[in-house]
Amino acid sequence: MTPGKLYLVATPIGNLEDITLRALRALRRADIIACEDTRTTSVLLRRYNIKKSLVSYHAHNERERSENLAGKLLEGKTIALVSDAGTPGISDPGYTILKLALENNIEIDVLPGANAILPALLLSGLPPYPFLFHGFPPEKEGQRRELFTQLSQLPCTLCFYISPHKGVKHLNDMLEIFGDRNASLVREISKIYQEATLTTLSAIRDRLKEGVKGELVLVVSGCDKDSKDSAAADWKLFIPEMLKDGLSVRDITEKILQEVKGANKNEIKEAVLAEKAKLC
Repeated sequence: MTPGKLYLVATPIGNLEDITLRALRALRRADIIACEDTRTTSVLLRRYNIKKSLVSYHAHNERERSENLAGKLLEGKTIALVSDAGTPGISDPGYTILKLALENNIEIDVLPGANAILPALLLSGLPPYPFLFHGFPPEKEGQRRELFTQLSQLPCTLCFYISPHKGVKHLNDMLEIFGDRNASLVREISKIYQEATLTTLSAIRDRLKEGVKGELVLVVSGCDKDSKDSAAADWKLFIPEMLKDGLSVRDITEKILQEVKGANKNEIKEAVLAEKAKLC
């Protein structure tokens, strides 16, 4: 039996007119449409008079449903996978079924279409390339802070999805690790209340405290290499004086970490030890 075909179909992120002709054709050809929320997808299908069998495919059933859908594909069925908005597999379920299809040599077609990141990046007013998209920051504080520390040294523009309910604590971590960089909060892309404001991380944090609704993309300027080099040079100048004052390697390292945003603990410790060796 000849296997079927898997379509990954990008769907509108706000305006239902942001659907491509190829996407509509794929949805009409499909034997089954797998979607995050059947109610949300039904609105799109009714708008374009498409009547198909729908099955739920979301974060809580992705593994089990992927295996079932892979079986349907091997039986010759054509399946279209969509998320509630945007491209499935990008901060949405989809990668598991994609991987299974590749492993089973099933034909795949990923259709381009609406997405939140590229419009947000351009609307932000920050340099659009190079850029790094991370998706949602980790929920666990330790993992989140470790990620931000790693990203703090990158010169490229950084893009994140932000939850209105968790954004304040995420911005607090960014401010502590990145410093108060230029940033843009882009919300409700492609909808009637679309908005993009180029400001600073602290101003965005304060606005989130007041309450912001809608889908949010946070775009943050990259590390300024000149500023980074200058900051590094500054804290190294104070090491000899602190050693003469009798501070320990640990005390000096902790003091610099507290005062220099984005400083690397191992780099500081090595610099202190190297300076201490000179004084011996």
